[in-house]
Amino acid sequence: MKQLSIIICAATIIFLWVTTPAFSQNQDEIVTPMLGKGVCKADIEKFCKDIKPGGGRIWSCLKSNNDRLSQECKDHIAMVQEKRKEFIQACKDDSKKFCKGIPRGKGRIASCLKSHEAELSDTCRALFQK
Repeated sequence: MKQLSIIICAATIIFLWVTTPAFSQNQDEIVTPMLGKGVCKADIEKFCKDIKPGGGRIWSCLKSNNDRLSQECKDHIAMVQEKRKEFIQACKDDSKKFCKGIPRGKGRIASCLKSHEAELSDTCRALFQK
């Protein structure tokens, strides 16, 4: 189950990386599903309960309350950021090659990469198969 969560997380990270110009606007797409239902749920409910998701508002709220977040949430955020870097490095060329012109949002880039899994570079494909 933990590996499935990491794979879903990684796919979302790929999507966000491919849409780097809008990364800050799309942070909630990664933060809310991953953190809002997991280890950071209590922190989001405590510090960001009145924040409307979207436009990076939840992410900004967490960042502004970083010193008050639980250690588990801080550790999870750090892990997510590290996984994002890993995917950026491993899947950059594949996303440009196979997903050029795919509209941003709703995991479309990650789905695109997944649909080309057999054609992906070894390093990118390995991340999908973890």
